[in-house]
Amino acid sequence: MIRTLARLVLGGFLVLAGTAHLTWLREEFPAQVPDWVVDALPVSIDAVVVVSGVVEIAAGLAVLLAPRAWRPAVGWAVAALFVAVFPGNVHQWLAGNDAFGLDTDGARLTRLFFQPLLVAWALWCTGAWAALRGRSGTRLSPGAAP
Repeated sequence: MIRTLARLVLGGFLVLAGTAHLTWLREEFPAQVPDWVVDALPVSIDAVVVVSGVVEIAAGLAVLLAPRAWRPAVGWAVAALFVAVFPGNVHQWLAGNDAFGLDTDGARLTRLFFQPLLVAWALWCTGAWAALRGRSGTRLSPGAAP
């Protein structure tokens, strides 16, 4: 019951965050896009914000709607997403970019410590850790041998 509630909250959080990328916080998200991303890709900062928003919405929907057999794989994918966006959070801290109400170095630094908790949340509430250990009766990925 608690794991299910945690999964639903995580999925809702991701859908909301992705929607924010595309709408009311679209002006804030560029603060997190590192310069090296824009230099490495032939796209604008806004395109990075939009694509990352779409990815977050898709991830949130997957967390909410994936059949039980797929949830561990979804959990690993969402955990990877949280790891992938971590450099953006570091960039915001190092560059001193104000966004999302994070207007001090201390606030931006504190936020960095929550990223591992998001990774753990994704792995726990989707059953990814339990599946990896073979404890949940759920396979790591659909079609995988027990």
